[in-house]
Parts: sequence; C-alpha cells; structure tokens
Amino acid sequence: MKKIGTYIGHYWYAYLFGIACMVIAIVLDMLYPVITKSIVDDVIIQGKKELLGGLLLMIVLIGTGRAVGGYLKEFTFDVVSVKIASKLRKDLFSHIEGLSVDYFDDTNTGELMARVKDDVDMVWNALGYVGMLTIEIVIHVSMVLYCLFSLDFNLAFIPLLAMVFMGITAVFMERKLDKIYEQISEENARLTTIAEENLAGVRTVKAFAREKFEIKKFLSHNRQYYDLNMQQAVTLVRFYPVFQFTSKLLPVVMVIIGGFKVVQGDMTLGTLVAFSEYCRNIVWPMEMLGWLTNDLSSAAASMKKINKIYSQESSIKEKENPVILQEVRGDVSFEHVCFSRGNQEILKDVSFHLPHGKTLGVMGATGAGKTSMMNLLMRFFDVDSGCVKLDGVDVRELSLRQLRSSMGTVMQDVFLFSDSISENIRMGRRETLENRAMVHAAGLAQARGFIEDLQDGYETIIGERGVGLSGGQKQRISIARAVAKENPVLILDDSTSALDMETEYEIQKSLDTLDTTKIIIAHRISAVRRADEIIFLENGTVKERGSHQELLAKKGLYYNTYAAQTGSVPGKESRCNFGS
Repeated sequence: MKKIGTYIGHYWYAYLFGIACMVIAIVLDMLYPVITKSIVDDVIIQGKKELLGGLLLMIVLIGTGRAVGGYLKEFTFDVVSVKIASKLRKDLFSHIEGLSVDYFDDTNTGELMARVKDDVDMVWNALGYVGMLTIEIVIHVSMVLYCLFSLDFNLAFIPLLAMVFMGITAVFMERKLDKIYEQISEENARLTTIAEENLAGVRTVKAFAREKFEIKKFLSHNRQYYDLNMQQAVTLVRFYPVFQFTSKLLPVVMVIIGGFKVVQGDMTLGTLVAFSEYCRNIVWPMEMLGWLTNDLSSAAASMKKINKIYSQESSIKEKENPVILQEVRGDVSFEHVCFSRGNQEILKDVSFHLPHGKTLGVMGATGAGKTSMMNLLMRFFDVDSGCVKLDGVDVRELSLRQLRSSMGTVMQDVFLFSDSISENIRMGRRETLENRAMVHAAGLAQARGFIEDLQDGYETIIGERGVGLSGGQKQRISIARAVAKENPVLILDDSTSALDMETEYEIQKSLDTLDTTKIIIAHRISAVRRADEIIFLENGTVKERGSHQELLAKKGLYYNTYAAQTGSVPGKESRCNFGS
C-alpha cells in the first residue's frame, strides 16, 4: 500500500518549482503596500513628484511578474495533481483487480465505483487547487504578519489575534465536518450501488413491475444523502459567518485605531495606508479558511475509504518462486478435496483423475458443489484439505497466470462486454487470434450463423452484458470465446442451459474434435452423457461415478434424473434422444 506522501514525493521537484513560483508571486504582492506608502508619504505629502514615474513603473513590473508567477504556480499544481490522481486511480484499480474472488462476494460494486471515481476525485482536488491555496495561505499570512510587525509591532497583534481566533474556529468546524463526510461517503456508495443494480437489472425490475418499489428505495437513500449534505450545509452556515464577520471587521478596526495613531503623530499616513493594505491582504485567507477546511476534511475522509481498500489483501497468494510448467498438457486430479466457506461445508473428500484429452461430466442438484470444483481448479479459492493438481503439480504451487491462462472457461453467469462480438471472442487472445481462427471458433460454438446474419457481422456492437442478444446467443459467444483460447483445459459450467437440444448436440460434436481436457458441469443429462466419466454430487460428496451406461445400470440418482428429464425408462427411449 502506497501512502499519499509517496505519490507527492515522486513529484517533489514539480511541487518545489510550484511553491517557488508561489513565493515569488507572494513576495511581489507584498511590495504593493510599500510602493503605496512611498506614493502617499513621499510623492503626495512631501511633493517628490519625480519619484511617481518610477513607482508606477514598478507597479507595472510587479504586476507582470506576479501574473507570470501565479500562472506557473497554478499550471504546475494542476498538472502534478492530475498525474497523481491518475496514478492513484490506476494503482487502486490494479489493487482491486488483484483481490481474490471472496472479497467481491462481500463488497458492493457501487461502493468500489464510488471509491475509484468520487473519492479519488476528492483527493485530486486536495492535491491540486485546494492544496495549492492552503500552502499559499500559510506563506501569504506569514509574510503579511512579518510586514505588519515591521510597520507597527504593537498594532500587528490585533490581526494576529484575529488569525488565531479564526484558526481555532476552523479546527472546531473540521472536527464536526469529519464525521459528516465519512457518512456522506458511505451513503454515496450505497446510492451508487442501488443505481448500478437497477440500471443493470432494469429488465428484471420491469418484469416484476417493481418500478415504484425501486424508485421508493432509491428516493429513501437519496433522502438520506440529502439530509447528510444538509447537515454539512448547516455546520458551514454556523461557522462561515464567523469567518466573514471577522474578515470584514478587521480592516475597519485597523483604520480606526491607526487613524488615532496618525492624529497623535505615532504613525505616518503612508504607513497607515500600507498597514490597511496588508490587513486587506490577510482578509481573503480568512474568508477562504472555512471553504478550504471543508474540502480538506472531505479529502481526508475519502483517503480513509481508499486506505480501507488498500488494507485488504488477497486470500489467494502466489508463491514467491512458483512452479512454471514447460508445457501444460491438461491432466487434472482432485485428491481427497474438502472445501468450506464460513460455516458451510461445500465439498467433502472429493477425488477423481481426469487424464489429458478426456471429458468429465459433473452433475448434481443446485448447491451440490459443482461450480466450487471449477473455482478450486482455477484457484479462485483454496481447499481446506487435500489438493487439486494440474499435470501432477498442486495448483497452489503454480503461477496464477500460467494456471488460469491454461484454461478456457464458460461461466454459469455469462458476461459479455459492451464491445463488438469480435472483441468479445478475441478476449483471451486479443493480440494473436487471426480472423480465420475466430470464425472457426464461432463455428464450433454454433454461433457463426446468427453472427453473420447481423448487419455488421462480427463487428456488431452488443450492449452491456450482451443486452440485445438472447440467452442462447450469449452462451454461444461465450463458448466461442473459451474455444478460441485453445487452452489445454476447457471448463463448461452449465454453458448450454439456454440452448435447444439440437444446438447443444451439435456443439458437443464440435467439442469432441478438440484435443483438450474437458470438464462439463450441467444439470441436463444431454450435456454430460457423452463424457468419458460422469460424477454425481450430492451434498458435496461423490455419490455415483461412471459412464452414462454404467450409471444407468446402477439405477440410482443419475438413473432417476434421467427418467425425470426424458420421461422414459432407460433402454426403451426413442432414438431421437441425442448423443447415444
């Protein structure tokens, strides 16, 4: 985890240059009252008119120098803050991507979106314009106080006391705002989550006529977000008038007290004018103090949320020197595997060996642990005991990159990106997959027909998560994507559930031509009956195993499932049942 100071330290030279330009601009700004004092005392009162031209030229030169210094200062802080924010966002996103699957099971997408976008923007603001003004105020006020004490030591204590009073008020305000900003950040994440879920699941919302309910839920959180922002506004309203009143009162008090000193002869009129100028120079930092405290508090709250994500570590860790296989053949074995999540035992003493090029079918009721087997093989999770091996090596010893890049997977929940069909199929081999190979993969997945019938063919842009395509079309594109990778192991997790029997059969025949190890997880007998071995899971244990015919002969769970799905007695089924 990188601290924010690390990012700032990387650009220390740029910040140093920006602060140097800032100091030059402020020093030049401090010369204005000095020139004004000379114009009043020397030119107007003493009549030294020959000095006026030089003094006016100095004002022009100071103004030009200050403008250049101010531009370079703001430009530098803007460029550096953009670079830091970009690097912070990239590092945060990379860290999130590196977290294990179990983290995403327990964290809302909306919350992560809020952290990556809104919270990084708050930090960006603090490192840029707000941070620049904060530094400028510190330097500016220090120089103004030095000039005030140089002009009149006793009178300078009044603006100093005013600044101390304003500082104490700002600290009290910051403490109250800090808690409010944390709550605003949390509520913003919840609001983003609800909006993201409803937009992604708008068809489900409409199908169940839940628009009013979802709108009501959104408005409820929107109201909480509104109330928290109103609390912030009320806090600012309570404190901000203090800053404004003090900043307006100070110059008036200085003129009155200074006027008496001029009358008594303790101060020249030019000195009073210069003193008043410096007091006005100290007014704008006082007015900005409340706003800056507000933004810095918000940035601090956002940084806490970002650091909370950085504190999360992946539960799946790669060994420092992992085993790198020279060639992955695709020999898969489970040896007495036990796996649980929380207090729920999912797999119990599961063992099997799947040689290279063979096909394993996995069946069982919902929740039997079928998908968990895929998750363990790809090392999304680790076993509690036993081991999962690829080519005789425990997957925990292998490089995660080599392990996962050796497997083509079709997930149960098909996910397609908002891009062209071509880019979705190329996902696993974007840089190397030729058009001919892509079309071949689409043909194996029985997707070529409907894709080429589209107006733009393979370059057709599909909506988010494949909106605009049927469930079967999305599954076929997902199968084409997995096949196109040409990996030693192919995992199909309920990948043909939305397909008709004929299309499923054609896909199975196509997959049989591939020299890969295949694991087919399914609920339908038709999807696994061609497998070399089928295992039937019940409550996380292997209850039955064997080929299609062997399992039918046992007249157990597989036999009952077959009878329920086909509506016929084994041995008397019609020849229209595919894949005998």
